[in-house]
Amino acid sequence: MTRALGLALPLAALLAGCQTIDEQPAQRLGQATLRLANGQPAGTAQLLASGSQVNISVAVTGMSEGVRGAHLHMVGKCEAPNFETAGGHLNPHGREHGHENPAGAHFGDLPNITVGSSGTGTVSATLRGSREEVLAHVFDSDGTAVVVHAGPDDYRTDPSGNSGGRIACGVLTRM
Repeated sequence: MTRALGLALPLAALLAGCQTIDEQPAQRLGQATLRLANGQPAGTAQLLASGSQVNISVAVTGMSEGVRGAHLHMVGKCEAPNFETAGGHLNPHGREHGHENPAGAHFGDLPNITVGSSGTGTVSATLRGSREEVLAHVFDSDGTAVVVHAGPDDYRTDPSGNSGGRIACGVLTRM
């Protein structure tokens, strides 16, 4: 225990030095529990305030190794087996899909998650817009789902990045 604490404190100090106080997430704004089609837990998503920005962090578990697309979808509904009830990508500005698409990206386009041999992976991103705008988009009247796909997002093909079927889903709820 003492050795772990001895390693953790310098690591925490080192990591804290990488961000200013204004950049460190100060408040959890929302969360989701991701589930597979069989109902088993598949991870979590958290919305975190960082000054006027909102960051999303997604952590997955129990998945096979590989790269997976991840997106915010426009309806906060996750009915198995294919999670189609989540609708398309959250796209309040009417753009095309993908960070590499000159007419993109959707508001809900997130970076790919790399799942390692342990079956786990994480990704974090800053959502575009002010805190108020982001919260208005995410917590609108029909809610928002976080969806993980079977394959990688190519970051350019409209409307979904050719990321394959939906394998995990969770509805974001306000904290």
